[in-house]
Amino acid sequence: MRNNLTQLPLFLLCCLSLWIFFIEMAMSQNTTIPVKVGVVLDMDTWLGKMGLSCITMALSDFYASHGHYKTRLVLEIRDSKRDVVGAAAAALDLLQNEEVQAIIGPASSMQANFVIGLGDKAHVPIISFSATSPSLSSIRSPYFVRATLNDSAQVPAIRAIVQAFGWRQVVLIYLDNEYGNGVIPYLTDALQEIDTRISYRSVIHPLATDDQILEELYKLMTMPTRVFIVHMFTPLGPRLFGRANEIGMMEEGFVWILTDGLTDILSTLDPSVIDSMQGVLGVKPHVPRSKELESFKIRWKREIQQEYPTNESFELNIFGLWAYDAASGLAMAVEKLGATNFSFQKSHISRNSTDLDTVGVSLIGPKLLQSLLNTRFRGLSGDFQIVNRQLHSSAFQVVNVIRKGERGVGFWTPENGTVRKLDSTSKPNLGTIVWPGESPSVPKGWVLPTNEKKLRIGVPVGQGYSEFVKVTRDPSSNTTEVTGFSIAVFDAAMVALPYVVPYEYIPFEGPDGKQAGDYNDLIYQVYLQKYDAVVGDTTILANRSLYVDFTLPYTDSGLSMVVPTIDKRKKNAWVFLKPLTWDLWVTSFCFFVFTGFVIWVLEHRVNKDFRGPRSHQVGTIFWFSFSTLVFTQKERIVSNLARIVMIIWFFVVLILTQSYTASLASMLTVQQLNPTITDINELIKKGEPVGCQNDSFVCEFLIESMKFDESKLVKYESPEELDELFSNKSSKGGIAAAFDEIPYMKIFLAKYCSKYTAVGPTYKFDGFGFVFPKGSPLVADVSREVLNVTEGAKMLQFEKAWFGQTPSCPELTSSVSSNSIGLNSFWGLFLIAGVASCVALTTCITMFLYENRDILINLNPSSSIWGKIKAMATRFEDKDLRSHTFRNSDLSSNRPMHPHILFEYELANINHEQTRCHAP
Repeated sequence: MRNNLTQLPLFLLCCLSLWIFFIEMAMSQNTTIPVKVGVVLDMDTWLGKMGLSCITMALSDFYASHGHYKTRLVLEIRDSKRDVVGAAAAALDLLQNEEVQAIIGPASSMQANFVIGLGDKAHVPIISFSATSPSLSSIRSPYFVRATLNDSAQVPAIRAIVQAFGWRQVVLIYLDNEYGNGVIPYLTDALQEIDTRISYRSVIHPLATDDQILEELYKLMTMPTRVFIVHMFTPLGPRLFGRANEIGMMEEGFVWILTDGLTDILSTLDPSVIDSMQGVLGVKPHVPRSKELESFKIRWKREIQQEYPTNESFELNIFGLWAYDAASGLAMAVEKLGATNFSFQKSHISRNSTDLDTVGVSLIGPKLLQSLLNTRFRGLSGDFQIVNRQLHSSAFQVVNVIRKGERGVGFWTPENGTVRKLDSTSKPNLGTIVWPGESPSVPKGWVLPTNEKKLRIGVPVGQGYSEFVKVTRDPSSNTTEVTGFSIAVFDAAMVALPYVVPYEYIPFEGPDGKQAGDYNDLIYQVYLQKYDAVVGDTTILANRSLYVDFTLPYTDSGLSMVVPTIDKRKKNAWVFLKPLTWDLWVTSFCFFVFTGFVIWVLEHRVNKDFRGPRSHQVGTIFWFSFSTLVFTQKERIVSNLARIVMIIWFFVVLILTQSYTASLASMLTVQQLNPTITDINELIKKGEPVGCQNDSFVCEFLIESMKFDESKLVKYESPEELDELFSNKSSKGGIAAAFDEIPYMKIFLAKYCSKYTAVGPTYKFDGFGFVFPKGSPLVADVSREVLNVTEGAKMLQFEKAWFGQTPSCPELTSSVSSNSIGLNSFWGLFLIAGVASCVALTTCITMFLYENRDILINLNPSSSIWGKIKAMATRFEDKDLRSHTFRNSDLSSNRPMHPHILFEYELANINHEQTRCHAP
């Protein structure tokens, strides 16, 4: 008992120690480290109020779910008062007096330009959730973090929309400030990549009055372009659409595309503004739906209504979500650093120091920046990930303003482009769009200018080839009629357009009624805007396409040379040799002789028709082989090997004789027009005069590209004048050859095809096309209709109407080739005949040597090779009495055999039996 009493104080002391320990542990866990963070916003704007409320709720939600974290962000709020200097002063105050470790804000890109420099000096991260101007990226400050999307991120989505609908011209309407100008270079480059031209830039001052806005809109109405890309925010954006609706620019035919500056706040706009924006397209960052987002919207709506009960139009947008995620990300980044020294290093202050020199340097700034850049999480706006010091973009949503709000019609992603649904592998497209004026059809994007009634179409008035363009004047009525092949094609294409384009033809002529210049001068008038287009026989050239656009060609392309021809038909005594080339003649002769020799070898011992005196046998070889040309040979063929050879040879002879006959008949009956000159270099070397059409680029091409002497060029106006120049010949002021484009040459040769022909290489050009101003939206539509005309039956009707029935003239070719048949056409046949003859000859000789090998065996071993050959040749000269041809003819006769013949016959049988017995 006494021992227990003595241990009681010790027990109480242990309990007291444990109690003190647990209290200290609890107190240590409740101790947090405050970290000051500045907030610089325009507090009298909706963006500032919404941003601050979202930042406050973000920190409250973050620490409520992470109560065990040791750090706590403490907000130091400053009002920038919508002023650049105010934002800079607020940031300087936070850095000097509060020594904040980070600044969230400012709201605008112009304010951020000044604040970024202060953050860089103090090593304090500047985190903006609303400064979207791309120009801020060029500052390259390591301490500026854009927790929002760069305005340039939406440019590919806008480009994809323009490209999807094929609009070739657009007008940019944007604010004349840092926000408006920042994205324009990116839009310009992106649209140039898809060959879409920015026809006009409408720059509107942020403080522009309604009258100034109307003046700019009226100017846009006089232009042909009807696709407008608007890059601005409130309050100017809603005012712009209100005025546009008043003057009828929201009717059918117009296209309006919004950047995210207005698209993000569509839900906050007044219903009257939405009514004036019906049919507008817009792009905005895609925010994936989530339970957390829906819950936050409800809580935020409740809190904002409690704080501002008199204003019912407050709506949460993407900037609020970015402010929420930015605050959450900063809280995570600070917590990762743990309990560290959140203090400033004071700078040395001298007597002459300014306020900027008094700003200290954050000791934890570089680590905090790196921690923030490495922070990744799933936020309310989607995946929060900083790449290249700005929020990484994933997808944009395309919306259409319909009735009382917006409706999603698709998405754009870097991987799939424009799609109707995300994660879709279907063909890129968008949903149904209701365009301005409640039109379901896609606007073409342009109209004729309202200040001009008709398109002015310039046409040439040259008198040369009037088949293409013919200008006829009626003095009595003082009217001008323009007709021709080119006019017919253009009229057919314009009529086929899905819209009406009024136009009139204006001859390109001077006071004297003649053409006012060459074709280059005519085309240049389009560049000078004196003509809206040029229709005629205008060639598509690279240097011309630098300042005008051409439609697709509607005629053949190329440049060729035309020379006189000489008919050499039946004027050569040796024309019968022309059908075959010399190598085919020699090869045929050799094969005739070789085949006759093979047949003689195969038939000599078994066929009496191939026996007799040697001279008779040689004659038989030649006679038999060449008589196969007309199939009149009288000699019988008894050997099967010879029959096989003859079957193949008859086929070769048949093909050869038929080809020869056809070629010779063609030479004797078809007109053989041989050109007088085939080599262009020969013309240049001899200095022969050549012709080219007046006012054509061909003359310049001959001088600069083909190095012809300019003094040797003779210009002509019409086909008749060209024929006259050829008739005079070069020695009498004429020409030896002429160069012109294929469409002209076809007309010329159609009239004089018996006298001239086209030779030499064809130099590639793109043919005739219609001329329009650079970037004209008509080019694509007219080109499409030109294709339809040239591929249809109308083209044949136009050619027949203006070029008439073309006689059967030789086609324009790039070279003159001989009609003679060469060995290349028959070497396969000769190969088959040669192989068959060699195989038959080898088989026959092998069988002969084997059957008569006893001669070699019985010869004196010391006999020479020549002696052996002579012995075998002697035996080869003898008849093969075992052959049925000799045997049947002697045994079947009634007269008795001569004893000598009977002896040879019996001896042959004995030798044959011995051969059989000794055969292996």
